Amino acid sequence: MALRGDWMYENNGGTCVAIAGIDYCVVAADTRLSVGYNILTRDHSKICSLTDKCVLASSGFQGDIRALHKNLAARHLLYQHQHNKQMSCPAMGQLLSNTLYYKRFFPYYAFNVLGGLDNEGKGCVFTYDAVGSYERVGYSAQGSGSTLIMPVLDNQLKSPSPLLLPARDAVTPLSETEAVDLVKDVFASATERDIYTGDKLEIVVINASGIKREYLELRKD
Repeated sequence: MALRGDWMYENNGGTCVAIAGIDYCVVAADTRLSVGYNILTRDHSKICSLTDKCVLASSGFQGDIRALHKNLAARHLLYQHQHNKQMSCPAMGQLLSNTLYYKRFFPYYAFNVLGGLDNEGKGCVFTYDAVGSYERVGYSAQGSGSTLIMPVLDNQLKSPSPLLLPARDAVTPLSETEAVDLVKDVFASATERDIYTGDKLEIVVINASGIKREYLELRKD
């Protein structure tokens, strides 16, 4: 995790989770920012609102994450001027993939989860690797605690296989309140085992009425 002399990236830790429902999407991340065994701040938001119905949560190297968020915001502003409307969440997902792939030989050290509502008002989650490969899923986790959280989400939500025919929606069967409670549970568990996740949990819920935020205190040691 710490910066080496021959390594131009560092991982500032943290965990991001997103869950898509029938008419909502929940995106959550902790607020700890650390390097090695040092906590730099306990109140750093990893979630960026890109549009009224689309938010991006990123974990990794914060310098690259800030540069990526600024790049996406500028590209979205150009899109709004040219088309006189905001970009849809699937379109933003493709833009993020293109942006990451363009930098594939010197990539953004950022691991992203994009969540929001699609054109039909259904929840959608897009999960990425560092060089732009992405997939629309019902739920995802990225960051230092993702290996602890994903098995729990797999057990609780059981996303349908993309090989099934006819294709089934990747949205989860939970209600909005149940999804928020599940997110709180998995972060409380991950905080016990991952030293790079903790301090406070930021939860963003996107639905037809807009975006709302809530916070939950986590372990601070």
